[in-house]
Amino acid sequence: MHQPPSPGPSSSTRMHQLGADDRTGTIQRPDDYVYFERSTAKFSSDAVARATAAKLKLESYYKMAVDSAIERNARRIEMETRLTQLHTQDAKDREIRKYSKTESQHLRLRRTKIKLLDFRTVKVIGKGAFGEVRLVQKVDTGKVYAMKSLQKAEMLKRDQLAHVRAERDVLAESTSPWVVQLFYSFQDPLYLYLIMEFLPGGDLMTMLMKYDVFSEDVTRFYMAECILAIEAVHNLGYIHRDIKPDNVLIDKNGHLKLSDFGLSTGLHKATDGELYKRYLEQEKTKDNSRNSVQVNPINLTMSREQIATWKANRRKLAYSTVGTPDYIAPEVFMMKGYGKECDWWSLGAIFFECLVGYAPFCSDNPGETYKKIIDWPRYLQIPEEVYVSKEGENLIRGLMDWADRRLTAEKIKNHPWFFGADWNSLRYIEPPFVPRLNSITDTSYFPTDDLGNVSNQLEQVESVSAEKDLAFLGFTFKRFTGGPQSSG
Repeated sequence: MHQPPSPGPSSSTRMHQLGADDRTGTIQRPDDYVYFERSTAKFSSDAVARATAAKLKLESYYKMAVDSAIERNARRIEMETRLTQLHTQDAKDREIRKYSKTESQHLRLRRTKIKLLDFRTVKVIGKGAFGEVRLVQKVDTGKVYAMKSLQKAEMLKRDQLAHVRAERDVLAESTSPWVVQLFYSFQDPLYLYLIMEFLPGGDLMTMLMKYDVFSEDVTRFYMAECILAIEAVHNLGYIHRDIKPDNVLIDKNGHLKLSDFGLSTGLHKATDGELYKRYLEQEKTKDNSRNSVQVNPINLTMSREQIATWKANRRKLAYSTVGTPDYIAPEVFMMKGYGKECDWWSLGAIFFECLVGYAPFCSDNPGETYKKIIDWPRYLQIPEEVYVSKEGENLIRGLMDWADRRLTAEKIKNHPWFFGADWNSLRYIEPPFVPRLNSITDTSYFPTDDLGNVSNQLEQVESVSAEKDLAFLGFTFKRFTGGPQSSG
């Protein structure tokens, strides 16, 4: 006769088999379990790598899911708060329908996979040490954006991962009108992509190269907008660290926005003096090679020829991997730690250039510029032939001082040179210069001739291994705007 199967062990029996403690119910690890755990050491390195990759991907996926759920819950609470303020059922029904429609759009955007084929290149408008900036058009909507592409292999090779993460984080967190807006970030096996608003007015460096100097009134407007832009970055909890004319962009209405946050760092984080060691190393190499040869001291004033050379090379230096140290604060070079004060020094250097026509410590090479900045009290001089008001010079010197004596944002805004400035209405005032545009894809304010022969197709560059590619997990971002997205 067929016997029914014997019932399995009770839960208490199973607990005993696993070594559960009778008093606490906690599971004690039996020998065979410990053996299994130790035996994982016998797995191949490939299996361990795959397991690690799966773990990181799962963690990233669930972190995004949890963050999304938290944001959705916050939107629901906000909607419910609005409902309590409405007095009629019709108004409440309209609010609920609006909320439901918005949530559907949120979910649709979240499911959408953004890829390179979604964008058509119009023109290459800039290049840098690790990639390019292109004017692109989204195929399905026709909206225009600036697309920054960065080579993954180069970013890893030159230890730039933290910098691109910083830029992505600042742009993703910011909703400020003073910061270039990020719409999407995504990646493929070769590149990282940042899809940002296109600002067709070019940058402050191009304007300075065209007009040479600004009047004090024009300078006052641009410096005031720069102050509010830097303040917005600081309020997010970041230091920009790379404030210079090429990173101050001009929108279609002539107002300024900050860009290029690749060197930005959180105010709470330790700063990275290693980034500037190359200047120190350059100088040591030069000094060692000269041995006991007498070296002429750096000139306190620049000759016209030297200034002309600096101006001619500034665009080229902006595109190089070395970059320009002209606007970097002395404490950054000294590698003794620094704070957000370093951004105000950089603004002072731009202020000087707007009124004088060249950066305060410009030289024939970055090494000499570095020396001048370290010994800045000796070299910070306004030429006698250039008129700068007493208040203007005082403000320049208040910005370009040792960090502990440098003016704060509040003191800068209350300085007599800004007397009468309406800080709350700057973006509503007509700027000194408004770009004249023929179309939404007009790039006439970008010096694309300096770019040389650049293909409209992205270069096929070195790929990174699957293991190294894990470093870019969580880079993807999509900004929900609640409707048709602006092209800037």
